[in-house]
Amino acid sequence: MKKLTAATLALCIATLTGCSSSDDEEELVLPEIVNQFETEVVWQESIGDGVQHYFSRLTPAIHNDVVYVANREGEVEALSLENGDTLWETDVRENPAFWPWETTESAKLSGGILQAYGKIFVGSEHGYLTALDRETGEIVWRKTMPGEVLAKPAAGDGLIFVNLGSGKLLALHPDTGEERWSFEQEVPPLTLRGQSSPTVANGGVLLGLETGKLSVLISENGYSAWSAEIASPKGASEFERLVDVDTQALISGPYAYAIAYNGNLAAVDIRSGNVVWKREYSSYRDLSMDSQSIYVVDSDGVIYGLDKTSGIERWSQPALRGWYLTGPTVAGKYLALGDQEGNLHWLDKETGELVSREDFDSSGFFIEPVVAGDKLILYTRDGEVSAVKIPN
Repeated sequence: MKKLTAATLALCIATLTGCSSSDDEEELVLPEIVNQFETEVVWQESIGDGVQHYFSRLTPAIHNDVVYVANREGEVEALSLENGDTLWETDVRENPAFWPWETTESAKLSGGILQAYGKIFVGSEHGYLTALDRETGEIVWRKTMPGEVLAKPAAGDGLIFVNLGSGKLLALHPDTGEERWSFEQEVPPLTLRGQSSPTVANGGVLLGLETGKLSVLISENGYSAWSAEIASPKGASEFERLVDVDTQALISGPYAYAIAYNGNLAAVDIRSGNVVWKREYSSYRDLSMDSQSIYVVDSDGVIYGLDKTSGIERWSQPALRGWYLTGPTVAGKYLALGDQEGNLHWLDKETGELVSREDFDSSGFFIEPVVAGDKLILYTRDGEVSAVKIPN
């Protein structure tokens, strides 16, 4: 099974959208804006070398007044939300270096971070899942998985659910890592590098599949309840026929929302699996929503706000096309998202207007900002963790 890395995907997208290699090709330039407010940085800390240029979805986790972060090499840290001070740090590699000048194999952490049941769970491309005590950082257990852990695990109904690069979903006991059941999906010959993080609600586990479907499994036993088609393969080439649902499904009221690459954004009735509405958007970035709207960054970097009930487009913002944005995060009155050059962008979520921008002078953002009370937690590729104030 072939998988496309993020770099390969970016190149393919540029090719499909007619990117020119001529001398008169225009350089991408950020639109000029007058900041309506300045981004207030509360604190900044560093966690090693971050994830560098690798594919690692190490989104920070928040619990009460603690921020949990990890780097690709294998270091996991708990930071104070108030000031960024380190509360504990643990190296989850099986044979961590004893001396500072020693080198050891990277843990290749890539799937995480989940906090649940008093523990922190983080996965690896090496195919293992590690559980740490949330208060002390002590390793509670480590279990070998039958595949890469590329997506954040999910928790619910007394279990941990882990979606693997091999196409398997495992349900594990959180205290021991004991497998309770497994589900295996059909995997096409070519897929994007990444998996959907499961969503657990009302006794079911929602899972985006690489076949363009959203499925619901009964959390107690793994039996399939229904499967809804978000996108179907079209086109002549293998790349054109990619329809992975790699983003985490969102739930609001009776509906689940999911989006596919080369496919659609769809609202699905949770009880029956019937598609309520479907709109033609393509994305591999996570969605966000509030009480009225759902927000999308498509495969080209265009940002959209849509009515959650009908799927009707309320606004679009194409000014950041080509900047390889993160997913959008709802932060008060605004949307916040980062780009590949380390810029944090703020948009008015009612109109899509760009209202502020801050350059974090880094190697770029790779995951969406995370809301933690009145702050946003940012994580750049080079390991810089920042807390910024959400503007009023």
